[in-house]
Amino acid sequence: MSDTESYVYRYSWDRDDLLNYTFKEHYVKQPEVLAYLEHVVEKHDLRKHMRFNTAMLSASWDDSTQRWDLTVTGDQKLSAKYVITGLGLLSKQNYPDIPGLDSFKGEMHHTAKWPKGLSLDGKRAGVIGCGSTGVQVITDIGRVVKSLTCFQRHPQYSVPSGDSKVTPEYRQWANDNWDQIFHQVRNSITAFGFKESEISYHDVGPEERERIFEENWQKGNGFRFMFGTFNDVTTDDEANKAACEFIRGKIESTVLDKEKARKLKPYDVYARRPLCDGNASNGEKYYEQFNRDNVDIVDLKETPIEQIEDNGVRTSDGKLHELDVLIFATGFDAVEGNYTRIAIHGRDGLSLKDAWEESGPTSYLGVCVPEFPNLFTITGAKGPFTNIPPAIEVQVEFITEAIALAEKAGAPIIEATHEAEREWSALCEKLAANSLFWKAEDNWIFGANVPGKKRCLRFFFGGLKAYCEKLTECAKNGYAGFKPFAEES
Repeated sequence: MSDTESYVYRYSWDRDDLLNYTFKEHYVKQPEVLAYLEHVVEKHDLRKHMRFNTAMLSASWDDSTQRWDLTVTGDQKLSAKYVITGLGLLSKQNYPDIPGLDSFKGEMHHTAKWPKGLSLDGKRAGVIGCGSTGVQVITDIGRVVKSLTCFQRHPQYSVPSGDSKVTPEYRQWANDNWDQIFHQVRNSITAFGFKESEISYHDVGPEERERIFEENWQKGNGFRFMFGTFNDVTTDDEANKAACEFIRGKIESTVLDKEKARKLKPYDVYARRPLCDGNASNGEKYYEQFNRDNVDIVDLKETPIEQIEDNGVRTSDGKLHELDVLIFATGFDAVEGNYTRIAIHGRDGLSLKDAWEESGPTSYLGVCVPEFPNLFTITGAKGPFTNIPPAIEVQVEFITEAIALAEKAGAPIIEATHEAEREWSALCEKLAANSLFWKAEDNWIFGANVPGKKRCLRFFFGGLKAYCEKLTECAKNGYAGFKPFAEES
């Protein structure tokens, strides 16, 4: 399930589609996302531009021809003036390095590679991880499995999603307001379709604080609870602690088994990617699953996994948790994972992996990397930390307008300067300096979820509005930060 509401998890540029394409629930699920993308492809006759069952194995820049030489599956060779990557922030699956992983005789599945038609009815299931997807999986399968063991690596602050059927009145409201909706999205911080709070936690008294937290809990959505309650939840210790205490109170009042409740309560800062659970088909939410006798939780900080055996998972207390199915909700090698596993070489044979070895993944504006001419990254390193479809749109607009201008001018290359990259990185660091996100343990936003991965800033935390302003400023100033390729516009 997307944790972005349906009406802003779509393309804004096709008004006819906005008016007529259906969305039945407030949050789209994977089948609806796929069906929507296939619909867009069909409607705009895009399939003729696509090549399937084809992977790019390598890309090398040739300074003599000023083109990219590509190798794809089947040892086919291609040549391109421009390469635009859409590899995704969260695409390369992350599997934990656990002894005995290959010895398990049951089924093993990563949530990012879920097989069609998989039935868990009556099976003994184990889920490793309780981030965004883990929370949703646990919420959905608790009612159908024989037993569910949740191997919790880190307790999470999760709020309800508020998912429900879309009423005719709600749909009419969206159809009457598409211009305002997407204007608000591009002029917001998170681009999630709600107005972020403009008041500080310290502006109101205890009763009003409680009312605001409760109101947003009932509305649902993790980003709304984090950014729609008070404007300093992610920057002010006292505001953040109050949000933490509120959610812990909800866990305490929901989970009847006090030992399960104890394990589920987080005590670090509320400063990860904000989570919301999907509703199970019977309306139950995440924490309610632990009131089921067949659902248990193992705190891996107290009893770590020692090894995986042929029929289950053994923890440090000597207990063997017997399983038929083991599910990895262990996330991704985020941001750079899909770039560093492909052999991308820029000027003088420099690989993208080596370029990022010391500093971690970086770029100019989230779209270009020095020494890699005519290479553009959609949702690349140090792009905006927001709802993804609007971020993709603004980046695609910027990239295509730059290419159009370069083609008109007859310019051979578009390339960011090292100085611009350093300045952009410094701005990203400045904007994130006061964020409490830095304090969250094992936070994938900074790469801490993958052993050996460099811990560094991977996003622009200024919000979508500020990001759009930076792109506009760059273009208006003759694409400042790039080696000259066009007249000032």
